[in-house]
Amino acid sequence: MANVKVYNMSGAEVGTIELSDAVFGVEINEHVMHLAVVQYLANQRQGTQSAKTRAEVRGGGKKPFRQKGTGRARQGSIRAPQWTGGGVVFAPKPRDYSFKLNKKVKRLALQSALTSKVVENKIIVLDSLDLAEVKTKEMAKVLANINAGKALIVMEGSNKNAILSARNIPEVKTASVNTINTYDILKYNTLVVTKEAVAKIEEVYA
Repeated sequence: MANVKVYNMSGAEVGTIELSDAVFGVEINEHVMHLAVVQYLANQRQGTQSAKTRAEVRGGGKKPFRQKGTGRARQGSIRAPQWTGGGVVFAPKPRDYSFKLNKKVKRLALQSALTSKVVENKIIVLDSLDLAEVKTKEMAKVLANINAGKALIVMEGSNKNAILSARNIPEVKTASVNTINTYDILKYNTLVVTKEAVAKIEEVYA
């Protein structure tokens, strides 16, 4: 089991915590992490792009000129793709880009991402994250105290003051235990987790 230091909001060390090898100490599998990231990005796509084919463009019902005898290439419509104002060849249409991954694959990807943060010493455990009021300056001060720049803050449950205090800080994102994903863990340089969230992660994702 890996031992990680626990800090308070002032940046002072207040103890250590043992991380479960079942979640934070697995063999890192880059392939499944790649699959999870590709799936996440694909599922974010709206897939609403659309253009008209030659069958859908208005006009062009009449043959522009006779078939033979003009010296020009034969044409059946002025809305064919080679004409200005014509339809698009293989025009994009609304579609669903999402695809599914097996639960075990997604879990292994998440465990691998969490383990990579432990291996790289980019995980910071806080004993608590209790802000008295919604104050962006206070949240920025806490992150500065623990030397967390581009950070993903994971909390157990809904911490309204922390969420609202962090939302205007560039390159900082908050998440609860049940909404974390492989993409966000890998995207942000530092993973900031409360002690309560660590226990919940080990309970849910072991």
